[in-house]
Amino acid sequence: MAKSTVKFKDSVAEYERIAAEIAARRFSGIYLLMGCLLYTSDAGEESYFIDALAEQLAATILDEASRAFNQITVYGRDSEAGQIINLCRQMPMMGSYQVVILKEAQQLKGLDKLSLYTQKPSPTTVLVICHKEKNADKRSAFYKGCAANGTVLESVRPRDYEIAAWLQQFIRKQGLTIDAKALSMLTDHLGTDIAKISNELKKLTVSMPEGVKRITDADIEANIGISKDFNNFELCKAVATKDMGRALMIADHFARNPKDNPLLLTVMALFGQFRDIFVVNYLRWLAQHRGKPFPPDTELMRILRKSNVYVLGEIKQNAAAWNNRKVFNILGLLREYDAKSKGLNAGGAPDGELLRELLLKIFLL
Repeated sequence: MAKSTVKFKDSVAEYERIAAEIAARRFSGIYLLMGCLLYTSDAGEESYFIDALAEQLAATILDEASRAFNQITVYGRDSEAGQIINLCRQMPMMGSYQVVILKEAQQLKGLDKLSLYTQKPSPTTVLVICHKEKNADKRSAFYKGCAANGTVLESVRPRDYEIAAWLQQFIRKQGLTIDAKALSMLTDHLGTDIAKISNELKKLTVSMPEGVKRITDADIEANIGISKDFNNFELCKAVATKDMGRALMIADHFARNPKDNPLLLTVMALFGQFRDIFVVNYLRWLAQHRGKPFPPDTELMRILRKSNVYVLGEIKQNAAAWNNRKVFNILGLLREYDAKSKGLNAGGAPDGELLRELLLKIFLL
């Protein structure tokens, strides 16, 4: 099946639109909430938006008393298409609507047969279809029926460079702000799994003192358990400033706590840092040797996909200390160790040993 061309920003915009429609009680007869594969298998589907909309629909369409009679949740692995159609064709009891929530729809036997319903849905039923792990086939009659007679969400996971901006916006909507280091600690440690990040933030906001509106690195350490001194943000900073002793100290901490510090996320953080350094140095080279003006900060932030001027200043400062020939070689090393972090040609070495080996190679280039 062809991979989706939907981008994370499209998923966010559509999620927000649908959530607003539900809050205003403007319901569709069918909701197809699906996670689609984006770019590569590493990007994958994002279940946060699917689960959030399903929960919102379950809590909004019917009042609590009506849910006992007119709301049912079924699972694809335990059902067949005919059973789902029969449920949807039933009349609601003592109410205007009934709600059928189908979870794990990708495991439903005869999913395509649901087209018999999606092409002609009941006006008194709201069918919520949670389809994860892969996209529904857009060529199928099932999908076309959902698109024509309901609402479709394609949910994709953000790229590493997209997560920080989304997270800042997510936090702002809760009336909070977050320091640059605290933001980096979250994204570097938790990756691009926004469901996991959202859950951790909920724990954090509940435990924050009343009236406190700013999230700091100390808050992250105290409430989420990410060390403010030994994390990917601090490791990247030590490598960028060529502080080998500090970098190896952090690597030793990671080796002692491998479950909390997976090599894959560390390599991703280092790759992002050196990719930015490479771009800044290349733009400087163009300015010096080709007469092309070095971009102003606003343009450079757009190029590097950064939303914080302080972070941009650090990137520019760090870039001045690195020759792009070395940076190019480092990016090659990081690609190699990205593969090793996934078990390819790693020789059975643990993450801690591989990270120490990688850092020594970087510093000795």
